[in-house]
Amino acid sequence: MDLCLALDIGGTKLQAGLVTSAGEIVSGSLRRVATPTTADADVLFAAVAALLATVEAQVPEEAAVAVCGVGAGGPMDRAGEHVSPLNIPAWRGFPLRRRLVELLQLPVAVDNDAKALAVAEGWRGAARGVGAYLGMVVSTGVGGGLVLDGRLLQGAAGNAGHVGHVVVEPEGRRCSCGGRGCLEAEASGTAIAAITGRPAAEAGPQDVERCGRLVGRAVASVANLLDLQLAVVAGSVALGFGPPFFEAANAEVQRRCRLDFSRCTRVVPAGLGADGPLVGAGAVGWDHLGALEPLGPQRPPGPEQYRGAADHLRCLAPRHRP
Repeated sequence: MDLCLALDIGGTKLQAGLVTSAGEIVSGSLRRVATPTTADADVLFAAVAALLATVEAQVPEEAAVAVCGVGAGGPMDRAGEHVSPLNIPAWRGFPLRRRLVELLQLPVAVDNDAKALAVAEGWRGAARGVGAYLGMVVSTGVGGGLVLDGRLLQGAAGNAGHVGHVVVEPEGRRCSCGGRGCLEAEASGTAIAAITGRPAAEAGPQDVERCGRLVGRAVASVANLLDLQLAVVAGSVALGFGPPFFEAANAEVQRRCRLDFSRCTRVVPAGLGADGPLVGAGAVGWDHLGALEPLGPQRPPGPEQYRGAADHLRCLAPRHRP
């Protein structure tokens, strides 16, 4: 049995595990460590190497690792040859893919972690069977990936989907990207802690509502631009806030998506939960080998893919405008 050595590189934690070609994490293979707080790129890579070694030791006797798939924060150049995660200052133009190839002596595929999660949700999660959707992560930072017509959008340099840098407060807080009012600067876990003086896990109801509202504002802009009706949201902040976050996000989407093709847009929790990032990294690896099944419907999309059929048909009915 072939396996993918899956690696998720985040600003607060590193995690790795073994993922089958069916998108399942091999029992007992998952390992997590805190992301080292360091300005030394090699110290951070050494922590990654040690983590991967512990996971490789869990490969069953009857199995072999065929590929390594990686999800990491962006921006990065195409194929992750060089990565510069905004939430990992130690890596600026770091040659991640080459270093991993040298370490593992395996094929290695690297992509943006939020894009990887978007693929995972279309492969095995809440967007399965849907051909057009936005996948988002609201955690330490905010990232995203876009699937249209059953294909993950890449962009000129592989960075399509950076919804964390959609402006939601035009004169808002300074963002790590250098701009102002980006969603990441206003609604990420880092931003919430800076604004409130408390970690996101201790946020009050008004902070939860604001976070959801701003995420809904960004989703509405994407839906109106790209003609999609589903946003799947993962990440410790969004999933930790739970129903009040999603209620606020959907209320804002309903206020701002008023075009006939976008007013059915819904924001839903990711279906894979905490497993999403690793399944996403696995998807990156299997896709590199050409072993990932196509995203999107196997038949023309029906209204039940988004919500109850009757509600959806009412939503699509033409509105009479004065």
